[in-house]
Amino acid sequence: MPKTTTYDPMDLSVSVGGVFLTGFSEDLVEWEKDEDSNTFKVGAQGDVLVTKVNNPLATLKITLLATSPQVAYMDKLAVTGQVVDVSVIYNGTPKETITSTAGVVKKPAARKYGNEADDREYEIQLTNHEIL
Repeated sequence: MPKTTTYDPMDLSVSVGGVFLTGFSEDLVEWEKDEDSNTFKVGAQGDVLVTKVNNPLATLKITLLATSPQVAYMDKLAVTGQVVDVSVIYNGTPKETITSTAGVVKKPAARKYGNEADDREYEIQLTNHEIL
């Protein structure tokens, strides 16, 4: 019989520079390695060469509501270029973590003002990271 599990976004916590972020929008957080970990080349006779790519960079996108108390903090990090530690912990099932001791917010969030409050999206360049 198929197993039913529950995902709860409340099981996610994000810390940037020791500050826990609150006021997430619907998309919360997205992590992606900037480049494939391996490249492949196939020879004329079908031999395969796998080359390890040693690029350690990854990008973490964080989406906050415009009213999040940490918007000003994240903008300040972007302007100063301060290198900070970053931690993303999902305590649900399965437990997953992403940590980095060197993250830099790429730029302040874009702003859009209209008849609805717009999200604030931040990209953090992780220059080293570990995922578990």
